[in-house]
Amino acid sequence: MKIWIGVTDNRWFEYLSSQNPLPDEVNFWQPSLTSFKALSSKELFLFKLHSPLDFIVGGGFFETSTIIPIALAWETFGEKNGVKALDDFLPVLKKYNKEINNKNIHTLSIVCNVLSTPFFFKREDWIDIPQSWSSNIVRGKIYKTEEAEGFNLFKMISERLVKYNPLLTISKYEMPDSTAIYGNPYLTKSRLGQGGFRLIVTDIYYKKCAITGERTLPVLEAAHIQPISKNGPNIITNGLLLRSDLHKLFDTGYITITPDLKVEVSRRIREEFENGRDYYAVHGSSLKSVPEEKNKPSINYLSWHNENIFLS
Repeated sequence: MKIWIGVTDNRWFEYLSSQNPLPDEVNFWQPSLTSFKALSSKELFLFKLHSPLDFIVGGGFFETSTIIPIALAWETFGEKNGVKALDDFLPVLKKYNKEINNKNIHTLSIVCNVLSTPFFFKREDWIDIPQSWSSNIVRGKIYKTEEAEGFNLFKMISERLVKYNPLLTISKYEMPDSTAIYGNPYLTKSRLGQGGFRLIVTDIYYKKCAITGERTLPVLEAAHIQPISKNGPNIITNGLLLRSDLHKLFDTGYITITPDLKVEVSRRIREEFENGRDYYAVHGSSLKSVPEEKNKPSINYLSWHNENIFLS
């Protein structure tokens, strides 16, 4: 398993660690437009404060990294960006890009690194940075648990998480010796948050509405097929990317998607509103944007929506 130690803005850490309750996810944003590819999903992303505070002070579980407009980043994460309001967010971003202002937040983008189940250590639990850390590092560094330094770092993190988040399951591990072939320790039960769900669904549908192919990001929304309020899980196979009006119609049962990925529009639109020509135009059509096989919407969730929500 890989572990990333990322150089962290001290004020970002202070703001988020002071929240009560603590956030269920955070956006570790980057002003540059270089996607973060160092980790795979659920691997550890740790926070290291700026010098002279050379300590690891917390972390989270990496979910995804994507490039989106500033306005969408704020709409998706709000205070989980590490500031109280959009008016506080823009001056921070402007330090890195002087062209940023209120008028172009829909066109200028940042990198969003989404971390689920974040944890923030108290001062007595801060961890000294590894000996191999260099003062020249600007963004961060990868450590691997199959190497002694990375394994020891994982051990120190897991020991603290018993205290900070007992719901996380810690795998069995043994201290490596000079001849050992190190195992693959891991931490489980981190949960994808709403912001992470939205961004991952946006990416796997190629930033296009599943029904129409619309690509205008401000009007695209991640829909749950089986709603959270009806015990639907927050997983990507329970998601669809839909234009906002279609999302509302889907949630209220006027539109559904069949298990063979066809659009079905209820006759109730015409009966109740004496309208709906644009919506009936997509009746019976195949989805315009479909994720790769492993991320396709689940037949079980689609069938549930057909049977329990759709107004036949």
